[in-house]
Amino acid sequence: MKYRLLLFFFLSGVVVTLGQAKDPSENVVITSKKKKIWVSINEHGELYVNVSPKDVLKFKAIGWVRYSDFGARGDGKTDDINAIAATHAFANLHQLLVKANEGATYYIGGKERTAAIRTNTDFGTAAFIIDDTEVQNRNASVFVVSSGLQSFKPEGISSLKKNQEKINVSLPGTCLISVTNSRVKHYIRFGLNQNNGSPQTDIFVVDKNGNVDMSAPIIWDFDQITDITALPIDTKTLNITGGRFTSIANKAESKYTYYSRNIAIRRSNVIVNGLQHHVTGEGEHGAPYSGFINIGNCSYVTVKNTILTGHKTYSTIGSAGKPVSMGSYDISVGRALNVSFVNCSQTNDIDDRTYWGIMGSNYCKNILYDSCTFSRFDAHQGVANATIRNSTLGYMGINAIGSGTLTVENSTIRGRNLINLRSDYGSTWQGAFIIRNCIFVPSNGKHASAVLIGGSNSGQHDFGYTCYMPERVTIENVRINDSNHPEDYRGPAIFADFNPQMTGDSYQEKFPYIKTKEVILRNVTTASGKPLRLSDNPFMFRDVKVDTD
Repeated sequence: MKYRLLLFFFLSGVVVTLGQAKDPSENVVITSKKKKIWVSINEHGELYVNVSPKDVLKFKAIGWVRYSDFGARGDGKTDDINAIAATHAFANLHQLLVKANEGATYYIGGKERTAAIRTNTDFGTAAFIIDDTEVQNRNASVFVVSSGLQSFKPEGISSLKKNQEKINVSLPGTCLISVTNSRVKHYIRFGLNQNNGSPQTDIFVVDKNGNVDMSAPIIWDFDQITDITALPIDTKTLNITGGRFTSIANKAESKYTYYSRNIAIRRSNVIVNGLQHHVTGEGEHGAPYSGFINIGNCSYVTVKNTILTGHKTYSTIGSAGKPVSMGSYDISVGRALNVSFVNCSQTNDIDDRTYWGIMGSNYCKNILYDSCTFSRFDAHQGVANATIRNSTLGYMGINAIGSGTLTVENSTIRGRNLINLRSDYGSTWQGAFIIRNCIFVPSNGKHASAVLIGGSNSGQHDFGYTCYMPERVTIENVRINDSNHPEDYRGPAIFADFNPQMTGDSYQEKFPYIKTKEVILRNVTTASGKPLRLSDNPFMFRDVKVDTD
């Protein structure tokens, strides 16, 4: 009996600013001949796997397979990627658990081969060495957690409205809907990495009757739709546990040629538990990484009890023709909903400025940090609703733009600002901030003035959308450790000077920046003893109501 399994991995959702990965496909041929298990490669690079009928029955009876069953040596020297990919391909066909061999060290070299994970996988205590010093295809992931369900294009949807509760469509089940209007540009970036923007896009969950999950609502009006895709959501949770991964860093030229070489999660309902990722071999130069844990085009993903590593910061020449530090990430989340990081940390010092902030995201909704210790939280091209609780964030703090509610509670923030609204995308947040039961240590205690909410917007740049400051800011039970301050320090400011040129009525904003309406203050204390002020630019914030009752 012969099985032919074609595995196509949908990888198009890599964060736009991190470089777009092309869609790789892997062709695996599985046969069941009366021979021993063997794995081979044909002249086209296709993987051929044979498992005898007797062995098929044996594996199905015990319910799992190991990498060693398919020839993985686990000696830390032999390249085991073909055996690993073969193991997963067979397991996917027969819905079997995959186990790494305890105590094994799997070496994975630079050849282009991606292992597809579609069943529960227990990496256990095994070690994986991923050698990026000579890589055939930097865009290829090492593992892709993929769905066996096929995406399709629903018919009859030509437009959408913001916060629309139902779409006129009948679906086979709950689906992740992705829409694009290529004729409208958003996120027209300003600054050293300036660009011409990205097509209007949104992603949301719809049940079989077309009801939109309003916990992650549609956030844009779509006058027309140039592309729409529905991906059925797997109802069964897929679990990936354990594993000690070490990446030997690439030594490529320092430019925006992002390396994947990661675990890409492209399936909904996934839990990653107890994984570790380390990085070695970073030298004087290197290309950046697009996230060892790279989550995209999916919903309901939890990463917990996991240890990751920030990447060394390298510089290049940006699109404005000036030197710029390149973002390099161990966590990347793009076009994803309901993504949680719980009890996670990083190997390196969260206040070490030689390493970039560990996380970057775009086009996401409902991101959670709970009990995490990371160098930063970040949303480049917008997040709708985010929560940071019971966590400690290092020198890069909280960087975000977006909409909905940003909640920070029971956390310590050691960034320059308690929350920084990214100025390269207009420092926009259409919604509310809730900050409570927190400690803010400006610049991790370095000599600095304290500002709770940072950002800038001159009102002269078109970002492709109206820019807002949060309509309401609630700050309660917050301690500001501002004892190490300049001599002329007048106390912490709620808002930075977002536009130093706006000092009177004569200043005209070409693209008006919508200011905060209300700030609610309850039990905000300072180590300096100095009172909280509105801003160094009182004119700009003259209409803000401050409630201290």
